[in-house]
Amino acid sequence: MNSTWFRRFTTAAGDGPRLVCFPHAGGSATAFKDLARALPADFDVVCVQYPGRQDRYNEAPFTDLTALVEAVAGELARELAADRGRPYALFGHSMGALVAFETARLLARGELPGPQRLFLSGRGGPDTGGIPYHLYDDDDVLADVRRLGGTEQAMLEDPDILDLVLPALRADYRALGTYSWRGGEPLAAAVTVLTGDSDPMMTVQDAQTWRAHTTGDFAVEVFPGGHFYLFDQLERVAAAVTEGLLTEAAAS
Repeated sequence: MNSTWFRRFTTAAGDGPRLVCFPHAGGSATAFKDLARALPADFDVVCVQYPGRQDRYNEAPFTDLTALVEAVAGELARELAADRGRPYALFGHSMGALVAFETARLLARGELPGPQRLFLSGRGGPDTGGIPYHLYDDDDVLADVRRLGGTEQAMLEDPDILDLVLPALRADYRALGTYSWRGGEPLAAAVTVLTGDSDPMMTVQDAQTWRAHTTGDFAVEVFPGGHFYLFDQLERVAAAVTEGLLTEAAAS
């Protein structure tokens, strides 16, 4: 796959279903490294690398979510066209859930088969939220990141690392703050929503807001933990993804 936009963290690409993973605000493809290695070896797990971070640090990050979705969907469509027969699903966490959802909507308008299932984690539906993240200054952004927790907290205390991660964080928060749900037809793909039971960003009830956005099968999986529950509940998350993806692949 395109080595600019997509990363693999397994030694080989499996010949089974493909899972495309979309990271959270400020996050990179490596956020899904452990999940990729916990999933069955025959899965082909690829992780999206947004511009403006890690080896793409010198590229300007997107500040508009629609433009980011168009870029990702365009690259992904080329890869899917080269392997039309392989079933695939999308997994997005937090901001990544919104990017994955809008990417699926854009792909559904084309000629390629859409994803069989979406795994949407750590965020309510596109018509919820409305927080003016684009008005946040650096202190506001960092306070919000600290509130949500996660494995990257120590990095925020290192001034040199902070200088590296702040541009992407600013851009992602602006993209989220200026996003506006404009309505549209629900997807045909099945949807599994995943959430932590003590996530300060969303409630279990918020997870149900995704139901209106699919005509397919719908499920909610609740795990112990906060916004970044998936790092602590790796095996359980991997089991839920495996079951959901294999169920849809078997039905196709």
